[in-house]
Parts: sequence; structure tokens; C-alpha cells
Amino acid sequence: MSLNPSVFLKEIEEHNSKFVETNKTTSIASENPLQNLCLASQEVLQKAQQSGRSKCLKCGGSRMFYCYTCYVPVENVPIEQIPLVKLPLKIDIIKHPNETDGKSTAIHAKLLAPEFVNIYTYPCIPEYEEKHHEVVLVFPGPQSISIKDISFHLQKRSQNKSRGQNDDLDKPSFKRKKIEDQEDYDLNDSMCKNTILKKIIFIDSTWNQTNKIFSDERLQGLLQVELKTRKTCFWRHQKGKPDTFLSTIEAIYYFLVDYHTDVLKEKYKGQYDNLLFFYSFMYHLIKNAKCSGDKETAKHTQ
Repeated sequence: MSLNPSVFLKEIEEHNSKFVETNKTTSIASENPLQNLCLASQEVLQKAQQSGRSKCLKCGGSRMFYCYTCYVPVENVPIEQIPLVKLPLKIDIIKHPNETDGKSTAIHAKLLAPEFVNIYTYPCIPEYEEKHHEVVLVFPGPQSISIKDISFHLQKRSQNKSRGQNDDLDKPSFKRKKIEDQEDYDLNDSMCKNTILKKIIFIDSTWNQTNKIFSDERLQGLLQVELKTRKTCFWRHQKGKPDTFLSTIEAIYYFLVDYHTDVLKEKYKGQYDNLLFFYSFMYHLIKNAKCSGDKETAKHTQ
């Protein structure tokens, strides 16, 4: 059955108003970015953690908190106690087939923003060929741009498309810069402030496996965006990789926060913090367990 989008978004706002804590502080803390989030009550997760694994009502599998196969909460986590997040953009996540489902944080986005997020397992990838002027791929690289420049580059692509011209992605960056300087593009122009971005693509994979997906011809020519200033606090951070290599749910969250402030030019008030509902709970659970273990070890060594 189809769902009226306006009705659904209204239901999200009413749903979340029951759960958002009144003590709202900025969600971008310098020392611990997960400390001051505006989150729904996590009491349901605390109870589920104490009671242990539960059954998925769809497939019957035994899981903790949610089923990573069916993308639904398990029996002891009532769905009405899980927040729903309203996003300004659609999100496609391309998951590597060898990525362990139970370790992937991409599922968090699908659970918390189900009407805005789709997950595809490679080699299944949607067709983006005619949408290069309204879709971006979040992935680091020499041609990646920052979030604040998205509107400028997409407007340029849109104009090129209307003129029947190709994008200038294959030209060296210094040549593109020269061409851009010669044309009447102004990043501060009101036209560039009105973004035409409709969808973001994320690759869900270990960093060592990303090249197979990234090099797929169906993703070639897409505008690449890099999150250069954010640092991960993922407990499974891959050895030898910089701390700017984020987990999937971190990348989604930080992209949306920066998009909200740098592109939409609106004050951020925690609108997307609940995307970290599961992630922040697991982070503190693991951190506390590690601290308890360290204290126990120290006690035995004294």
C-alpha cells in the first residue's frame, strides 16, 4: 500500500516529539561527539541488553536489538519505541557482498529512516547515468570536493546537461579551475545556494574492499564528496587507516549535519542525531565494558 509522504512526515514529527529529551545541547562536541546528542530515550535498548537476544518476528532469527537481515527491531524492542528520522535527502547504500551483516552500521540508517534509505548488495546498483546533476557519491579521492561546494558543482552540471555538454571531470583540476574562473559562476550567488541535490550514495564495506565497488562503471562520472574534518570513534576502526575514515552511519550522520549548515544554511538543532540511536548506545556499552575490564585487570595486577 502506498503512503502519502506528507502524512508520513507528519507522523514522524509526532512520533519523535514523544521521545526527544528536553535537555538539548549541541550535538557536535569536540572531545566526545557522542556525548551531547539529542537522542530518544534508550531505555528500550537498556532493557533489551539486559534480557539478551530475542527473536526476529519476520525470519525467526535470534538477534540483539534488531535483525540485520530483515531490517526490523526484534521482539523485545517494540518498534513504536524506536525513533523515526526525517531526512532532507534520499540515501542509497551499496553494500559489499562480503561485508558481515552483523557488523555493518548501514542497517542503523535503514531502521531509523526507512522511507529515506535503501540498501543494495553489490553488484546490484541502481542506474544513475541520467542523474549526475542531482546525485553525489561520498568517497575520498583526488577529485573529491567539500560539502559546501556541492551546490556550485551540481548547478554547473545541470547547466551543462541543459546545453548538451559533458561534465569536465576528465580534465586536470588546474584546467577545470581556469575554465570555472572564466565563466559567470559565483559560489555566493543565490542560485548556487538553492541546491538541486536529491540523493547521496554511500559504499558500505571495509576500506580494503571498496575499490571493486568504487571502480564500477555505473558509479563513474558521479560527483565525489569527502568528509575531511570528521574523526571516527568506531570501535572496529581498521588498523593502518586514518581516523577520518568513518563508519557508514557516522559518514551519513556527519554528511547530513554539514549539509544542513553549509548548504541549507540552517542552524543545526539535533534533527539527525537519532541516526546514532543504536550506534551511540553500542559505543558507550563497549566503552564501559572496556573500562570495567581494564579496572579488573589493574586490580589483579596490583
